[in-house]
Amino acid sequence: MDFSCLKKIGHWTWQLMPEDRMRVPAIFFASETLLAEMDQKVLEQLSNVATLPGIVAASMAMPDAHWGYGFPIGGVAAFDPDLGGVVSAGGVGFDIACGVRTLLTGIHFKELLPRKKVLADLLFQTIPAGLGSRGKLKVKNKEMDALLFHGAKWAVDQGFGDKNDLDKIEEKGTARGARPEFVSAKAKQRQEREMGTLGSGNHYLEVQIIEEIYHQKAARAFGLRPGDCVVTIHCGSRGLGHQIATEFMRLMVVEAQKQKIYLPDRDLACAPIHSETGQKYLGAMRAAINCALANRQILTHLVRQTFDAVFPGINMPLLYDVAHNTCREELHEIAGQKRKLFVHRKGATRAFGPGHPDLPLEYLEVGQPVLIGGSMGTSSYILVGTEKGMKLSFGSACHGAGRIMSRKQAKKRFTGPQIVQELLEHQGIEIRGHSFRGLAEEAPDAYKNIAEVVEVAHQAHLAYKVARLRPIICIKG
Repeated sequence: MDFSCLKKIGHWTWQLMPEDRMRVPAIFFASETLLAEMDQKVLEQLSNVATLPGIVAASMAMPDAHWGYGFPIGGVAAFDPDLGGVVSAGGVGFDIACGVRTLLTGIHFKELLPRKKVLADLLFQTIPAGLGSRGKLKVKNKEMDALLFHGAKWAVDQGFGDKNDLDKIEEKGTARGARPEFVSAKAKQRQEREMGTLGSGNHYLEVQIIEEIYHQKAARAFGLRPGDCVVTIHCGSRGLGHQIATEFMRLMVVEAQKQKIYLPDRDLACAPIHSETGQKYLGAMRAAINCALANRQILTHLVRQTFDAVFPGINMPLLYDVAHNTCREELHEIAGQKRKLFVHRKGATRAFGPGHPDLPLEYLEVGQPVLIGGSMGTSSYILVGTEKGMKLSFGSACHGAGRIMSRKQAKKRFTGPQIVQELLEHQGIEIRGHSFRGLAEEAPDAYKNIAEVVEVAHQAHLAYKVARLRPIICIKG
């Protein structure tokens, strides 16, 4: 990206002042290297977001930002409903509430390594993954509506996990205001056999070693010890979320025209928050959040069963579950006043600082765990939310490395068997995938340097580094 038009306003912060129809500035949290790696479309999209009615403060790009539909992936924007603020399906994304959860094992890697291959094979057999993957569970009719209304709580009530898990999930596992009646029959039908499945693309399940601790106090609060193994699950709302996004993007194009909202890009389709279309989308989107939370809860149960078969009697408490691809109603302080805002995070996560009332009691003093996923052969990171980040980015941080190579480019450059062999021989990572094509698309070199992305988030005070994790088993779709 050519960033000569940007003004450097901090060591890790860049600004494009409002021009043309922009209502607020566009802000990038990035290093020069990461800015250069972003395609020009990111600048264009962030400028477009800044034109939307009711936007507050700035449209923002996290350090892992790259091109998306309407909003850039890694984009954050907040809207005030009392100022004509809008909600945009493109500002949330297709895989609604795609997110990450991490489980503690308490097992030191030296104990796990002799059983690594056996564990990898068993996880691969147990966890449904891949394009169009279907689970053993079939959910429909009234049960589907109950799932969409209650989220992870529904899954726990069905025997998938325990009630203690709910305390370590955003909104205690249930997105309030879900309206299953606004989810189409087609979306529900697509989800009937997809609960408890990883899906494809960049979704994964990894067993990881805690290799480095940066923040001792937060690490103690989170239960992280050097050398221990954790399990991280990355997936979302599967076909249901995609269908909701597809349907409401069409409706929002019509609604925007009706409301005379200028759209510099059709993919930026939106509706006023107070409009009927806006309220229906919020209800359906929250139902999709609950779908994703229930999905990760079911997968958690399957993971625990698998580990128990290899390490009988193991206890695997949940560290945290944090979603990206959401729009949430939150209170934020703007110019000294608390205002109710609708914060879009597309490829970005909540990163609430110490003392926030939504945090679990155990984390109240240090802040929210922020889970940053790697790219198959690279490290992942656990960060913690900051007080400064609450003001800088509405309590938001990056969610991963961010692509620098399209899936098509990656397939031309890499092959699945090559990746499997190299990661095993050079890093000792057991890769299990349902598609060599999918593995090629997700090659580690198709992504930005996650260490630099995380360092920018840390230095910019969006979230502070707590621990670095190295993968030893990776299950892919």
